[in-house]
Amino acid sequence: MRELEQFLGLFIAAVILAALARRVGAPYPVFLALGGAALAFLPGAPMLSLPPELILALFVAPVLLDAAYDSSLRDLKDNWFPVMCLVIFAVGITTMAVAFVVHAMVPSMPWAVAIALGAIVAPPDAVAATAVLRPLHTPHRILTVLEGESLLNDASSLLIYRLAVGAIVANSFTASEVAPVFLLAVAGSLIAGLVFGWLTLRVMEHIEHIPTAIILQFICAIGIWILAEDLGLSAVLTTVSYAIAMARTAPCKISAETRISTNVVWQTVVFALNIFAFIFIGLQMRPILGNLIEADRTHYLIIAIVVLFTVIIVRPLLHMPFNLFARWRERQIGFNSPRPMVGATIQGGIVISWAGMRGIVSLSAAMALPSEFPYRDLILLVTFAVVFGTLVIQGLTLKPLIKIFNFHDDNHISREVGIARKAILHSVLAELKNDHSPSADEIRQKFVTFFKIDTDFDNTQYAQLQHVIQSARKIIVTMRASEEIGDDAFHRIEEELDGLEIAWSNKNT
Repeated sequence: MRELEQFLGLFIAAVILAALARRVGAPYPVFLALGGAALAFLPGAPMLSLPPELILALFVAPVLLDAAYDSSLRDLKDNWFPVMCLVIFAVGITTMAVAFVVHAMVPSMPWAVAIALGAIVAPPDAVAATAVLRPLHTPHRILTVLEGESLLNDASSLLIYRLAVGAIVANSFTASEVAPVFLLAVAGSLIAGLVFGWLTLRVMEHIEHIPTAIILQFICAIGIWILAEDLGLSAVLTTVSYAIAMARTAPCKISAETRISTNVVWQTVVFALNIFAFIFIGLQMRPILGNLIEADRTHYLIIAIVVLFTVIIVRPLLHMPFNLFARWRERQIGFNSPRPMVGATIQGGIVISWAGMRGIVSLSAAMALPSEFPYRDLILLVTFAVVFGTLVIQGLTLKPLIKIFNFHDDNHISREVGIARKAILHSVLAELKNDHSPSADEIRQKFVTFFKIDTDFDNTQYAQLQHVIQSARKIIVTMRASEEIGDDAFHRIEEELDGLEIAWSNKNT
């Protein structure tokens, strides 16, 4: 009972910290990191432990699936150059820079261990950055680059991490051995994710009991991760491929009531996982530091600080030259975007360079190392220092930086939402063109208000409205498939249609 009380107390403290973060306009992971560090050194702080092999599946799989489900393939394709530059070069060079720094400071550390540490701290977390940027009306292109980078960086960094950890276990690390495994993991994972998505939807479309559907979704999220690991595939790529496959087909297969309930539950679970991850690793700091002699403790702290500033400095050194090239390229050949959006700017490059906070993926990867892994305590300490340091240094200064640049919102999503609404309205009016009944007139009038309607419908109108809503869903699915609108606008309209369907359903039951 004592452990349960401590566990509940930690969550209460974390919820209060998150509320304080929202009040001051800071990303809530900053306050969670501060709270986790403080709790570690309080007298009587609880000692929590989890099996390392379950940590990635428990913490990363649901969070990664949630992020991948909401990602826009169209927007990623439109911004492929800056995203891939960050994914390929930023992860690889950050990993190697950290590995060289740590190996120089700890010459006895095997290179595979140093590379594993570099891969752990390489991927940025878009949650903290977008929590600051979205309310400040930052251009959509910057948000797309950061979210796309975070999603794909997780995949590339955890692939390197998995290979490096596997090399330590196998006591070897050669390119000839790694390359085939890497290629098999990439190709097999992408295919497996699509297959798992197809199978899941075949089952989900026959389940009408909402709690059962939600539980099944979480079982699939964690189960697919574990299954991919057992098959020797990349759990990250499999999960990303699975989520994207689900996002493209689920809207036509899952009911509005299930989707609304699922969205609320997923938001709550992702928030809870972030809370627990920060607190959990924070509580590991006291025994790690307490078990070190004074000389080693000082040395480890110096290493952590050096790695922190290495991670912070490498990012702008990599991204700003790409930003310079992108601006030069746009001046030479013009900015020929398929959609209205802001081109590359110095200010945008600086924001992307500074929005490199680390988060739950780095924390989970460090905690997932086997207990006997060489230099595990050092890796945990360095990882927490990097996450904590980037959240505090960059997280708390990102908002003032945005205000200095005074960005103007390009209104990208709102514009596409307007386009989708007009297309739906045109379809509704065309479908009811030859129907002059009172109920059809009422439906037309209400849809003209762009979905801002009341729920006073009789059974005849409700049947007609159900048919109209299904037609509207087909329209936005087609518009997304043709890239006329992106996933952000699609999900916003989908939420509006879901809300209307539920309101009408409740009124007529």
